[in-house]
Amino acid sequence: MSRLIVVSNRVPNPDRPPAGGLAVAVRAALNERGGIWLGWSGKSCGEEEPGPLVRREEGPITYALTDLSDRDLSEYYQGFANSVLWPLCHYRIDLTDYARRDARGYFRVNRIFAERLAPLVQPDDLIWIHDYHLIPLASELRRMGLRNRIGFFLHIPWPAPDVYLTLPISEMLLRAMTACDLIGFQTEFDAENFGLCLKRSGIALPVPGEDGIYQVSDGMPEEISGRRFKVGAFPIGIDSEAFARTARNAVRNPAMRKFRESLGGQQLIVGVDRLDYTKGLPQRMNGYRRFLEANPNWLGRVTFLQITPKSRSGVAEYDALQREVAELAGHTAGALGQIDWTPVRYMNRALGHHVLAGIYRMARVALVTPLRDGMNLVAKEYVAAQDPEDPGILILSRFAGAAYELGRGSLLVNPYDEEAIANAIAQAVSMPREKRQELHAIAAEKLSKNSVFDWCADYLDQLAPPQTVAETPA
Repeated sequence: MSRLIVVSNRVPNPDRPPAGGLAVAVRAALNERGGIWLGWSGKSCGEEEPGPLVRREEGPITYALTDLSDRDLSEYYQGFANSVLWPLCHYRIDLTDYARRDARGYFRVNRIFAERLAPLVQPDDLIWIHDYHLIPLASELRRMGLRNRIGFFLHIPWPAPDVYLTLPISEMLLRAMTACDLIGFQTEFDAENFGLCLKRSGIALPVPGEDGIYQVSDGMPEEISGRRFKVGAFPIGIDSEAFARTARNAVRNPAMRKFRESLGGQQLIVGVDRLDYTKGLPQRMNGYRRFLEANPNWLGRVTFLQITPKSRSGVAEYDALQREVAELAGHTAGALGQIDWTPVRYMNRALGHHVLAGIYRMARVALVTPLRDGMNLVAKEYVAAQDPEDPGILILSRFAGAAYELGRGSLLVNPYDEEAIANAIAQAVSMPREKRQELHAIAAEKLSKNSVFDWCADYLDQLAPPQTVAETPA
């Protein structure tokens, strides 16, 4: 079995249990195959050039970490990756802040990653690159002569051509991606958008009769002309059985029992999101308020807990969003609250994995209403955490990747439509148990058929080199 080399912007701390299912699955694959996990250390070397890789052996896994300079972080990470690619892929062209200096820094850091990885690679290793920070990495590795099978997986959405092609270097990035053998996306819609971008730019076309196979067009640079690669959808799952166990155990915790008592019989509505303009938080807050105003019989009978850890302090858009959401929560509490009832509880800090699992299990409704999301695993965790005998209801944005799997087992909404959010909340809190059980069974079945381990195995199976069939001797 070939070794596996995983490359991501950040690498989980080997001294701590992985916080999410993705890290658990990737670490399990590395433990099985042996290999390397390479990425940024999370540290800056200031104005100095990054020093040598810091390598640490943990059984069959080698963790390889590199520092980055302040300039690297400004241009590659804060600049091009998070001020251009992140808003662009989430359909926020108005927030993109393109600068040629940042684009150069983005390619420079990908070259640094390639230079540090290349000496560690053995001829039959599989290389798996993750996410938007490292789109050009496969191309840089090819320039260094590597012929290994290389896969790339994008965790965020891929936009439609009319959005993506507004990027000044859009075709340069597309050409770089053709250096991969397998390009994976969260949904069929994302994969289709990517194919349309290839076609519109004239870079590659699907090969007739071969599902998901593209061939680089003639007339492209010699090193990629005629090259074939595969594009597919690989929706990420979770370890639903493990998460369900965590949720069942969490509600027995004394702190969770105390929290339940504090609700005083009120139905709990929960939202859990990183503070980001893609999450639809103002629309959600307004939708909840509209629900209360239109349904005064629910005053004092529900409470909305929104947990929103800060993500990027000191960034103007995020600081403004934090103020806006806090003000909306305050306005709802001030206008509709009672002396013995607070309609909204708003938290700006992260909670532990076990605590969140317990909150999900208690909640009658989860609001997962991003304006755009690659997948959104909160939706899947909420479903997994439910008691099948008395489950809650997921209200889910039709623009989250999770909607493609969980749509029939949830209440789908347009996250831009505050009235639709209000109506969905009213429907969810009033839904009889039999209907809730029916929706939950549909969603839970989807989770059981696509765990995070299935996702990882499926991707790596398709990335592996095609099996050659030995000829039978005459």
